[in-house]
Amino acid sequence: MNDALNDSKSALVLFSGGQDSTTCLAWALERFDRVETIAFDYRQRHRIELDQRLIVLEEVRRRFPQWKEKLGEDHFIDMGVLGQISETSLTRDVAFAMKKDGLPNSFVPGRNLLFFTFAAAVAWRRNIRNMVGGMCETDFSGYPDCRDNTIKALQVALNLGMDRSFVLHTPLMWLDKAETWALAKELGGDALVETILEHTHTCYESARGPMNAWGRGCGECPACALRKRGFEMWTATKA
Repeated sequence: MNDALNDSKSALVLFSGGQDSTTCLAWALERFDRVETIAFDYRQRHRIELDQRLIVLEEVRRRFPQWKEKLGEDHFIDMGVLGQISETSLTRDVAFAMKKDGLPNSFVPGRNLLFFTFAAAVAWRRNIRNMVGGMCETDFSGYPDCRDNTIKALQVALNLGMDRSFVLHTPLMWLDKAETWALAKELGGDALVETILEHTHTCYESARGPMNAWGRGCGECPACALRKRGFEMWTATKA
């Protein structure tokens, strides 16, 4: 492996504009000198997240002067072919449900594998060693590409295939949603929690709607239910 070709002080964050990826962005900004972001348009039905992510980035620059100078280039990747080949509730207008194999029909096969592979190609070009994703095995929907073993195996494959020493970081891997809210507070105080509540997008139905205690969304889809439950658990621990 050619370690000299990777900058260990930089990071590339898989940034969708949701609660998890925003928390991961803050985590990276606290740890690295230069942080870039990358997003993917795979024709997801909740593509409004791609608009919200730009608002979140501006809020981070505006509200966190200690992070502003560290926050670098944003990369946008058109991955429409993934939407074309996926028959899922995230890429088609169908109801959310569990399938016979035990996986929710919101699982997009290969999504995180492709995300990190494309991110690694960008990191290779940008001389970045560290990549950060919001995958989580504690509060996840059973997606096999969110598992810790999957990410570790992918890191090995990317390093072998690109002759680099990439490090894939998943700071939320063993946290539940309540603990993710707590981490956001620890990293960026009330300002970061407020930014996540007001501007990040989680809802699979693309609903923004009125402001709720836990943020904006339909309140019914699996993503909203998880976010809402985690927020309520977190606030209960503070009472």
